[in-house]
Amino acid sequence: MSLELYLLGWTLVLAIIQILLPAMLRNRETGIEYNTGPRDEPGPPMGRLTGRLTRAEKNLFETLPLFIGAILIAHVGGQEGALTAWGAWLYLLARIVYVPLYAMGIPWLRSLVWAVSLLGLVLVLLAVLF
Repeated sequence: MSLELYLLGWTLVLAIIQILLPAMLRNRETGIEYNTGPRDEPGPPMGRLTGRLTRAEKNLFETLPLFIGAILIAHVGGQEGALTAWGAWLYLLARIVYVPLYAMGIPWLRSLVWAVSLLGLVLVLLAVLF
């Protein structure tokens, strides 16, 4: 398996973790009865940390389909190389760092780390398109 596909696999592990973290916190906030019920009525307001982790999760899912597509195109098209490897590493590592920064409410550094993840995605796309 190529490095890029390996890193894509770990990015999907990160996505699962990012799904579970806010879900577990929200379950503590609402209780098991609400969580297993039909949720016809809104639950109590989301806690600060739960909200931040939920927003971080949604942020990941804005770019994750693009990253998956870019990595798969690079692999199928035989375009994997140094640029795609650097891009995949940047994307994954920045997305990992992004989660605790968002959870702690650190605004400017968080945005910079997000930009690094986007740069990683762009590097993969550049390798595929040029």
